[in-house]
Amino acid sequence: MADQITISKLLFNKNSYEKVIDTSFSQLIQPTTNTEADQPISVQQFFTYYQQLFFIIPRFGEVNSHEYLVKTSTEYVGETSNENDELIQSLLEEINQLRQENFDLQQNILNLTNI
Repeated sequence: MADQITISKLLFNKNSYEKVIDTSFSQLIQPTTNTEADQPISVQQFFTYYQQLFFIIPRFGEVNSHEYLVKTSTEYVGETSNENDELIQSLLEEINQLRQENFDLQQNILNLTNI
């Protein structure tokens, strides 16, 4: 019983306490590692994946389709197909004109054969 034990106590004031003692729960959180999936893909990688998935991607659909890619890309780039639209319109007019001429010729043939 003759042994003496000295107990010392280190005290911090309120302002220095948070600077010295880590009060976060960092030991309980799993450390995050940068995996390949976390990294953004490059433009080159995107087009490589796109070529691999080209025939798997549905043609039509609101999202995740070729139709969606065309729509969103056209909106981003802007309407640059005015020349194509004009050409398509002129071709449609020509088709309608040829259909009318064909119809008129068929009517003439019917009229001539009924005489």
